[in-house]
Amino acid sequence: MRNLLLELGYSQSEIDSRIQEVWNTVFDQSSKERFYHQQTEDLGCMEDTGNIDARTEGMSYGMMMAVQMNRKDIFDSLWNWSKKYMFMTKGKMKGYFAWSCSLEGKWNANGPAPDGEEFYAMALFFASKRWGNGSGIYNYEAEAKSLLKTCLTHKYPMWNSENAYILFVPGCPYSDPSYHLPHFYELFAEYDTENRDFWKRAAKASREYLEKSMNPDTGFSPEYAHFDGSPVLDCPWGDHGWFYSDSYRTAANVGLDALWNGTTKPLYERIKAIQRFFKDIAPCDYGIYKVDGTKLGDSVMHPIALLVTLAQSSLAIFANPEADKEALKTAEHFIRLFWHTPLRTGKRRYYDNCLYIFALLALSGNYKPF
Repeated sequence: MRNLLLELGYSQSEIDSRIQEVWNTVFDQSSKERFYHQQTEDLGCMEDTGNIDARTEGMSYGMMMAVQMNRKDIFDSLWNWSKKYMFMTKGKMKGYFAWSCSLEGKWNANGPAPDGEEFYAMALFFASKRWGNGSGIYNYEAEAKSLLKTCLTHKYPMWNSENAYILFVPGCPYSDPSYHLPHFYELFAEYDTENRDFWKRAAKASREYLEKSMNPDTGFSPEYAHFDGSPVLDCPWGDHGWFYSDSYRTAANVGLDALWNGTTKPLYERIKAIQRFFKDIAPCDYGIYKVDGTKLGDSVMHPIALLVTLAQSSLAIFANPEADKEALKTAEHFIRLFWHTPLRTGKRRYYDNCLYIFALLALSGNYKPF
């Protein structure tokens, strides 16, 4: 994997030290800023410190971090907790994971969030490749395949069979652009051969959907978007047609796809646009925006998350051999700004710092497909 941090002049020892420091801050049980909790010898959970719960988003993110860092102990602790407390064995969403639980393992929800399932599956496939398969729930490959089969064949599937788009929630008539992970789907096609054709179609469809849902002038995507890419403005959970917290991940995902598979010209142009928009705005001045760039307010909840995803999106610029000098200069600006930005502290640190870790791994060549 390309190591952009090394290419930009940071030493390997500096990079390795930063990765270990960040890992320890989040996962070491002596760290005051941790949000991974080792509850028993074989059970651990990731706390959303802003909402004081455990979410499939964070649990599956933690598993992905653990497999990338070769920490099977933490991977298995997170997987054990997920299966023990979050996996639904009854109800209409049986076979999925309850997207939110109390830190004691009580369900806060009776349904799933698809970004959790897709990260669980990918992390499990990587664990199989890295450590091999055991028995029961430690047969990682079998667990991943079973989960993906559920996602596609359930009465309430997570992917729309006609357009191959992942849904915001099963049965929902719209999507979340930040859930679209074509780089995962390319690997699902390789590992889940029974459904190879579908995953190949999903990878292609997702790149096309990202092009539609990311505004060509700003690069912004809404939190939730219709199948034509337009913002969802009548969501029962409130207005999620803005460029807000969920949306930040979209540019980062485009960057990781570019690292693993190369970039496309339309998505390269979207990343140029979003980086151009924020180039002269300090993170402390980030706001809430419509997808056309109109500022709606200053109360951005996750400024560090936005910054680190902008930095990770730089991978899409550097992946283009025809990138212009100004685009490369701007992409470098965000990487260097990221390098000089510490982890977030305090109540809202969970989301920002999860995305911080992923950006650090990706920019250092340590977010790898197996």
